[in-house]
Amino acid sequence: MIRRRAALALTLGLPAILGRARAQAWPDRPITMIVPFPPGGQADLAARPIAAAMERTLGRPVVVTNRGGAGGAVGNRAAAQSAPDGYTLLMTLSSLAVLPEADRLFGRTPAYEVSQLAPIGRVLADPTLLAVRAEAPWRTLDALIADARARPGAIPYGSSGTYGTLHVAMEMFAHSAGIRLLHVPFQGAGPAVSAILAGTVQALASAPGVLLPHVREGKLRVLANWGAERIASFPETPTFRELGHPSVEFYIWAGLFAPAGVPAPIMARLREALRAACADPAVVRAFETAGSPVAHLDAPEFAEFVARDSARLIAAVRAIGRVE
Repeated sequence: MIRRRAALALTLGLPAILGRARAQAWPDRPITMIVPFPPGGQADLAARPIAAAMERTLGRPVVVTNRGGAGGAVGNRAAAQSAPDGYTLLMTLSSLAVLPEADRLFGRTPAYEVSQLAPIGRVLADPTLLAVRAEAPWRTLDALIADARARPGAIPYGSSGTYGTLHVAMEMFAHSAGIRLLHVPFQGAGPAVSAILAGTVQALASAPGVLLPHVREGKLRVLANWGAERIASFPETPTFRELGHPSVEFYIWAGLFAPAGVPAPIMARLREALRAACADPAVVRAFETAGSPVAHLDAPEFAEFVARDSARLIAAVRAIGRVE
């Protein structure tokens, strides 16, 4: 009887023992960090310094892979469907919860669900900024609104993809102002920035770190800030609230996720590695130079933040409705 009980106890405890053994051996090969957008956008800006710092902590390469498409849905889905072994990570943006809701608006089966991903931590959280070409005639937000009212649908703006972060931000503004703009979607913020610099589009919503070098070079002008308060990198730029649009508030946050089901010991190591990366002087310096200071939240706080922010954005998408 005693032997049978001992054998049963060993059998029942075997999965936990094996799980701890796997966690102790992890990582024994390179880790992939998916960025669901092309280079040049906020997610890519966040991923590369973080990946380099996590390599130093984990002792294995952390390889950034850009998998753009469908406003981020392609890369998000790839991560969500990956094996929960800690070798595939996702550095994504606030559109994470918006894209499945947009699929439902159009009667499509969502490419993925947020529940398929587990938060590791937040890295950045910046208010979105509205930029126009430096030679554009609009010196103020009111001037842009007046022109858009006079020429409905004639002013093109770029985005990172339909129902991506930049699209929702602009449609939120257009909805509040009672105007209609011409949406030109791209595969990510990087190509959208290239388009506004080339004159293909005339306006763009983007993160401060992405816009700052082009503003400094005199190529772009920033008219308004989607945040609740002005920010240090653009102290003279008023908020939409200040300009009479109290409901227009939008942030581009970047956060690290893993497929749901990664063993707890591995998740703990990933959280610690991300925490260390966000405190790494090289990362802090890189983000501050780009105008996007570190805004780390550990997994529990980040999960609560995502839930609150996603509820607000989903409500905004439903209010905006179906747009092409």
